[in-house]
Amino acid sequence: MIKQLHAAGVQIYECQPAKNDPSQYEWAFKGPEANLFSKAGRNVGKHYAGPTWEASDGSKVVGEVIGNSPSPKPDSIPWLLLRAKGTAGNGLFTHVQFIRRLNTKGGSVPAAGCRKEQAGQQLRASYTADYLFYGARH
Repeated sequence: MIKQLHAAGVQIYECQPAKNDPSQYEWAFKGPEANLFSKAGRNVGKHYAGPTWEASDGSKVVGEVIGNSPSPKPDSIPWLLLRAKGTAGNGLFTHVQFIRRLNTKGGSVPAAGCRKEQAGQQLRASYTADYLFYGARH
């Protein structure tokens, strides 16, 4: 089974002390917030932190990144390969085993870091991507 969905939304970053040097600040990734659309343009679900994909039918899949490569488009988030850590519900995502994120556009954090005065502030970077869901046939 392969299901392709298009995502449109934001990647959320928060200004926090840098892990390597707490006297400096950086944009830390918090999670995505996006709607998922079928090829026909119908809204079929949402994508949010976890990373989790949840279909309108109530089924969901939570993934973990197992590989990535830079996007060919400048200032775009990487392409990813994820393995399903778990699924719930009965529907679109019930049997998903792997997820690929491709064709990303946007979503990158600005190259310039943030400042101490911005600590706790969030930045929402618009992005689009295609997600391919692979699983066993049932």
